[in-house]
Parts: sequence; C-alpha cells; structure tokens
Amino acid sequence: MSHRYAVYALPGVERTDATGTLLRERAESWLGRSVTGTAPSGGVPEGWTRASIDRITADARRYGFHATLKAPFRLASGYGIDDLAAATARLASSMPPVTIPRLTISRINWFYAITPGEEAPGLDTLATTVVTELDSFRAPPSADEIARRKPDTLTDRQRALLTSLGYPYVLEEFRFHLTLTDRVADGRHEHIEQTLRQWFSGCLDRNVTLGTIALFMEPEPGVPFRIHSLHPLEGSQ
Repeated sequence: MSHRYAVYALPGVERTDATGTLLRERAESWLGRSVTGTAPSGGVPEGWTRASIDRITADARRYGFHATLKAPFRLASGYGIDDLAAATARLASSMPPVTIPRLTISRINWFYAITPGEEAPGLDTLATTVVTELDSFRAPPSADEIARRKPDTLTDRQRALLTSLGYPYVLEEFRFHLTLTDRVADGRHEHIEQTLRQWFSGCLDRNVTLGTIALFMEPEPGVPFRIHSLHPLEGSQ
C-alpha cells in the first residue's frame, strides 16, 4: 500500500507563544513522543508510570500531538509528494494565524482531548479551506478504508461527507481537538480527566496562537506518523 499523508495543526511548534510552548511540552511528555524529534522532558504525572500512560495513548502517540485538518489519505494518481507539499505551502502562506481560545479538557465520546473553550470561527475556516483546497490530491478511499469508518454508525450527512471528501467529520461536522488519549474504559474517566486537568493546569482557560500547519506522512501502515514539512500561516488578518 502507498504512503498516506495528512495535514495537521501543530500549536506550540514555533516556541514563540509561552502558553503554546508549555502546552506542547506538557502534551509531548504525556504522550511520550515529540513529532519534532526532540526528546520529551518533564516526566509523567504523579501516581502514573510511563507504561500506565502508554496503555491509554498507543494510537494518540503514533499520530503525535496534533489536531487533524485533513485526515490521512493516499495520493491520487498523477501526483507526487512534492506537488502536495507545494500546494500546502501556498495555502498556508495565504491563511492568517488563528487563535485557539480558552483551552479546555473535553471528553469526546470515549476519549479525551484539548479543545477550544468557546467558538473559534478562524479554526473552522482554516479546516474547511485545507479540506476542500487540497482534495484534488486525495485518492478515493478503498472499500476497506470506508469500512473502517463504520458507515452504519454515521449520520446521513456524515456518510455523504465520507463519500465526497474522504472523512465524515469535516465542514459543519468538524470539531477542532488535540487528542490526548485512546478509548478510556468505563470507570476510569473521572481519574483520567482529573489527571489531565492537573497536568495541563498551566495552559487551561488561556488562548494559544496557531501559526503553523504541517504535512505528515505515514511511511507504512501502523508505524508512527512523522513530519514531512512545516508550513507557517503567513496571510494577513
């Protein structure tokens, strides 16, 4: 199977926003992995071990600390990675940095993530632009890829988006989130949420500027995603 690519938001990667820097440091220590290649520092929360965190973050760690803008896809015939990278750079250069307002810890169905604490139209606009403007590079999903999205559990609109744009949670179904855990078993939610709120306490209820998006690649199925290229948001407000 060919490589897969994705476009992710990477708050704090520029290390120029104090809250964003702290957010990334805390998240990378929690996940035990830095997508930028630096070794995470800061240890783990009190009462936890690296192994106990790893058991609830295996998938989240493979993708790294990010928010999905365009979900993983294979390249359409006739395109190469250089074409996709150039288009991503052009798009980023035309879009302004955006604010992630009032960071909060949220439970989304069965996992936990950091999300905006209030409406963030700039993030929605960025996500819609990335999803639609880069869609010509996306190969149609295979039958197996569609099946993995469990279309029977989706709404009619989500199934339509899966068919048209390759992912069910885009456009009006999009919700910006920075994933922190995999599925959390019943009975553990209260303890894990309390841990996350304490671990990220220095970041919560504060704004963070998102100034960079990144093109990621998955070299082969099941291995960690890694950064192919970083793209600053350089458009005017």
